[in-house]
Amino acid sequence: MRNISHYIDGRIVEGTSGNQSPVFNPASGEQTASVDLANPEEVIAAISAAKAAFPAWSATTALNRARVMFKFKELVQANREKFEAMICGEHGKVLSDAGGELSRGLEVVEFACGIPHLLKGEHSKNVGAGVDSWSEMQPLGVVAGITPFNFPAMVPMWMFPVALCCGNTFILKPSEKDPSAALLIAELLSEAGLPDGVFNVVNGDKVAVDTLLSHDDVEAISFVGSTPIAEYVYSTASKYGKRAQALGGAKNHMMIMQDADLDQAADALMGAAYGSAGERCMAISVAVCVGDDVADQLIAKLKPRVETLVVRPGTDADAEMGPLISSEHLNRVLSYVKQGIDEGATLMVDGRDIAVIDHESGFFVGGCLFDHVKSDMSIYQDEIFGPVLCVVRVPDFESGCELINNHQYGNGTAIFTRDGDCARQFTHSIQVGMVGVNVPIPVPMAFHSFGGWKRSIFGPLNVHGPDGVRFYTRMKTITGRWPTGIRAGTDFSMPLMK
Repeated sequence: MRNISHYIDGRIVEGTSGNQSPVFNPASGEQTASVDLANPEEVIAAISAAKAAFPAWSATTALNRARVMFKFKELVQANREKFEAMICGEHGKVLSDAGGELSRGLEVVEFACGIPHLLKGEHSKNVGAGVDSWSEMQPLGVVAGITPFNFPAMVPMWMFPVALCCGNTFILKPSEKDPSAALLIAELLSEAGLPDGVFNVVNGDKVAVDTLLSHDDVEAISFVGSTPIAEYVYSTASKYGKRAQALGGAKNHMMIMQDADLDQAADALMGAAYGSAGERCMAISVAVCVGDDVADQLIAKLKPRVETLVVRPGTDADAEMGPLISSEHLNRVLSYVKQGIDEGATLMVDGRDIAVIDHESGFFVGGCLFDHVKSDMSIYQDEIFGPVLCVVRVPDFESGCELINNHQYGNGTAIFTRDGDCARQFTHSIQVGMVGVNVPIPVPMAFHSFGGWKRSIFGPLNVHGPDGVRFYTRMKTITGRWPTGIRAGTDFSMPLMK
């Protein structure tokens, strides 16, 4: 059976801890590999390699750092089919979704290739007589990224392209559930000309995470995952004096107004709720219908489509939805469906008994659709992270906004309407970080920043885009005067620019 190890200082390094975790093919339920789980010494070896590589890499011109990243982009594109098959085989998502993930990740790589422009500081001449001031953006040092299972290629690409191009060295701790994409990324970066030690991969569990969070030589931590772990990462990193951006969970709402195009809304919901089996932090899991008539019409359009979702292994050309990541996560999703029934919601489509021929041991569940969901139910309050869509009925626009604003999460939301004034009011007043107008999954392009509000993020800066550059650099402001041969004498008062 294949063994997946670490990538430290430019080479594959076999694990020595003796601890391993199984890697499964979610479609078959079979174990396909084992991944080594790092002990503290192995994590420290990666940190040491990154620290040793930092002086030379940070001194490399921004233009030459960008050229390495541009070459990496070309290599990823050349290996696209390999990445897609790898993601599909370990995560389970359909091939087209794996390809979309890769494309969105490459957009951040493309953004990072513009780093010579992004790192330009500001300059003010003659702030005082013969005195100039200017700012410089300088790298932090060794930084680390801890990434989730649902986007094994895209989420790491949210982080390391900007971090590396800013002059930092990087340690990636991917999910142990689908670690292979991270190793392929490391190999392609080396092939693109990245010096040894600049990018490292350590596979592991909480032991590896805690070592990264507590080690003195790690300057900053980026994290994407569940809210409880995001809060832990942020608080622990802060305790040890590190910068941290920790993105957590979500419960994303789509409000459908009376004037909305319901066919368009139904199309949008099918992709946004059931794409990637709902394992997206930007998945729409709540449809907020303004008025019973809207809810009845929408459910009439959704129900037959959810019932006929093509649920198959992600490699099947006709598959619309693949399996969940693991048997544990499958059981978690199934338990939420049961809770929804027990709490009094109406299960309009039950996907629990789906049978996928020749893949009976796979981690499959069909699409589930609930109606008459109330705000105090667990299926509304909690992030299920599965193909479960809840329909909540509200009497008017104001009630819908209040519902969304009162939720603990504030990652993404959308409104479907033909009314420009209504849309404008929604985008202004809604307490959510990413908002769509007739766009179901409002994920920003790479040259904007990604991040939610409330308990969907911990830390002041979002990922990629301008915030990504700010997060991975620190500003130095310099004020200078060159001698003119004229002495002004000693002055003990507060310095003033005259």
